[in-house]
Amino acid sequence: MRAQGSLWLILFGVVALVPRHADAWGVRAHALIDRAAIDALPDDGPVFLKPQRDLIARSASVPDTWRNVSEPFSKIAEDPNHGWFREQFAFMKAVPRSRYEFILALYKEYLRIVQRDPKAARRMNVRWTGTLPYAIVEGYGHLVADMRLIRMMRAQGTDTRALEADCAFFVAWMGHYVADGSQPLHVTIHHDGWVGPDPKGYTRDPAVHARFETRYVDMIGLVEADILPRMQPVGHLDGDVFDLVLAYLDRSYQYVETVYAFDKSGALNDAGNRPARALVYDRTAAAAAMLRDLVYRAWLESALPPRVLPNPIDPSNPDYDPETGSAPAARSPRPDHPASTRR
Repeated sequence: MRAQGSLWLILFGVVALVPRHADAWGVRAHALIDRAAIDALPDDGPVFLKPQRDLIARSASVPDTWRNVSEPFSKIAEDPNHGWFREQFAFMKAVPRSRYEFILALYKEYLRIVQRDPKAARRMNVRWTGTLPYAIVEGYGHLVADMRLIRMMRAQGTDTRALEADCAFFVAWMGHYVADGSQPLHVTIHHDGWVGPDPKGYTRDPAVHARFETRYVDMIGLVEADILPRMQPVGHLDGDVFDLVLAYLDRSYQYVETVYAFDKSGALNDAGNRPARALVYDRTAAAAAMLRDLVYRAWLESALPPRVLPNPIDPSNPDYDPETGSAPAARSPRPDHPASTRR
């Protein structure tokens, strides 16, 4: 019990460094989501991560500390990775398979509207649209590469403990964005109070964000036992990872008005409100299941031979875009697992 108490002191010490307006879930939910994901890994997965669960849980909120205004270069680069304000880029027919193509598409839209709607143009940029799915899939790629190296080193009889600890932090890093993506107010322009026409009278108070993800989570005393039994069975082994992440964020978006309706009714002031508690349980369980699935799939993919693909940054690539300096990312391979559909 003393060790567990020390862990929570460390966790709350980490979150104390984060500006209050920048939180993404509270420290409790982030840590528990990561812990549940690791505890739910299948036995044929990267079980070397299970002894690292405390490190992963302690590190779950670290990416929020990279958003402090005291470190401006870090904040500028990192801030968009925590949101996906989908209403802002509804003009796109499809979400590009490239962070840079996405940013350029936003800039072209900015140029198109800046004269007729300068107010809207001020937010037609990456900071006010977010880059959350790119942060997730980029982290996924880091994991596959690290896990492939672990496999190679093991085959050579080399000690992999240091790399396993590195891999654990990459899980926490990617896991932070996965958890953000399950919080409905991270996938909408209404992230810090209702924006624009408000026929239902939802609050415009920015504090609604923290009332849901931090205060209410702490009020109900969320624990891992609330999350584990609500996690779906292992999935997401088939289909393109980027597409799966986008669909995951779309599901979170369905609950945006639910959060606002709970806030308006006073449910977020009532620890005994069953529907409000159920929403927290559902969203944290969805995040833990998604993180478990991505970590497990990365491990399976790391067992495949590296694919021979056209180099995305080679100008001779037929899909090379000189505006971005790269071609869009190729689609994911299917892991070698009985649960995945064969071509």
